[in-house]
Amino acid sequence: MHKSKKAFTLIELLVVIAIIGLLSTLSVIALNSARAKSRDAKRISDVKQMQLALEMYFDDMADYPPMASAGAAIVAASTTFLRVIPVPPIPIDGDLCNSGTNSNYDKDTYKYTRTATGARPSYVIGFCLGSDVGSGVTKITGNMLLYMTPAGISWN
Repeated sequence: MHKSKKAFTLIELLVVIAIIGLLSTLSVIALNSARAKSRDAKRISDVKQMQLALEMYFDDMADYPPMASAGAAIVAASTTFLRVIPVPPIPIDGDLCNSGTNSNYDKDTYKYTRTATGARPSYVIGFCLGSDVGSGVTKITGNMLLYMTPAGISWN
């Protein structure tokens, strides 16, 4: 009597290895996309947090701080409005974001500039997103220089 051994053929093993490789490639691509979206969400959160601190500063001091740089605090009198000005997450996403040729944008920091609109003081915070965030009316276009002002996010 002849006994047959139960084993996988070479073709079966190659097919399984190919399927595993394909699934792992797709999961890595999806993970990278999720990481980029997470970095963009953090950038928006950081800039909104800075906007809130600047508006609270304005309410108390009737002016905006003359300067604010990454890692510093926004403080007036004995009140701390923002303990540490955040730094954008890395890597920087988007082609335009990596060029950083505009004076209101520095790819390694959020660029705060105190300005004035008529007699009223104002400010601009330059930042960049790697891709579009949100949808419909709340959609923020990515891969371009964006500005946070007292009125909200704009682009020019």
